[in-house]
Amino acid sequence: MPNESVHVGLISGTSLDGIDAVAVDFNGAQPNLLACHCEPYPTALQTELRAISIAGENEIDRLGELDRQVAARFADACLSVLDKGGLRPEQVAAIGCHGQTIRHRPEAVFPFTLQIGDPNTLSELTGITTVADFRRRDMAAGGQGAPLAPAFHQALFQHPEQQRVVLNLGGIANITCLPCATGKQVIGYDTGPANTLLDRWIERYQAVSHDHCGEWARSGRIEDDLLRRLLSDPYFNLPPPKSTGPEYFNLDWLGDKLSHSNYSPADVQATLVELTTVGIAQAIGREGFSQGEVLVCGGGVHNTYLMERLGFHLPECAVRPTSVYGVDPDLVEAMTFAWLAKRTLAGLSGNLPSVTGATRDVILGGIYPASRLAEPVTPH
Repeated sequence: MPNESVHVGLISGTSLDGIDAVAVDFNGAQPNLLACHCEPYPTALQTELRAISIAGENEIDRLGELDRQVAARFADACLSVLDKGGLRPEQVAAIGCHGQTIRHRPEAVFPFTLQIGDPNTLSELTGITTVADFRRRDMAAGGQGAPLAPAFHQALFQHPEQQRVVLNLGGIANITCLPCATGKQVIGYDTGPANTLLDRWIERYQAVSHDHCGEWARSGRIEDDLLRRLLSDPYFNLPPPKSTGPEYFNLDWLGDKLSHSNYSPADVQATLVELTTVGIAQAIGREGFSQGEVLVCGGGVHNTYLMERLGFHLPECAVRPTSVYGVDPDLVEAMTFAWLAKRTLAGLSGNLPSVTGATRDVILGGIYPASRLAEPVTPH
């Protein structure tokens, strides 16, 4: 019989660097991380996923095949994390799989969001009940479908005497504002780009996947006129609820803002860090949270220069990683989807309408039951 408290969470973010997998026991007052694993995407698959995120030829066939390929990689990640934790598939209640976002269009005439990684394939390859497609139910209820992590942030980090902001620095930066006063709503939204522009820019000019500790950005100069031009984008002044992605904030967007200027590439990188940190600080200030704690998670927590600039723009906040409260900042997002799967199986809502703009609380995702008729198939 599955252990009803043990769940696996799987996510790959907009950086496309790989799949984060966690096995979590929710039996106690706090989640107990049993094991974690990062499954990198093969370079060829990474390239194909970036290509499908942009309109092109033969998209339906490409999408169909990628859906299955990504599911196989998610299955590998799941079985690897179980192996690390000494767990068998039959001991797991469910997988919560976010999938790989390839489109997010909350402002379309008919808003939609699309994450691939076929849950039928994932369930078949692992032998574990899978909960997936979390975002579209919130969108069906009038929400943006994102961000979904604030509900988990609230459960994990809200404090009765200390207002806190949880800041996720993934491809996109998003904040969760957690009031200490009861009765006040949680606020959360995407503030703008984070690693998505930083990674693509350094990849173009330095042929590396990311700016280690922000060293390249630190070597550059912040160009104030370019920063003003970037911050003039209407997205930054939109009221919440709001969410975005690399479909909007990408190198084409940046190229339009550069407008044939002659900034050095390092200066652009430094200015992109400033764009991220100023955008975050302004959002936190607007919500009245410029004093208190800012708990940082996501890959950007390892960018030392970015963290320093955050501290500079939030001088009255204690800016520190979620690890100060025993939660690995690299794993918060994956743990979120393990927790959301648990909520779904229990028939409980997983969204926060005050964050996403949905008209009501809804149960998120679809359930793809495990077939216990045979041994799980080993993925290729």
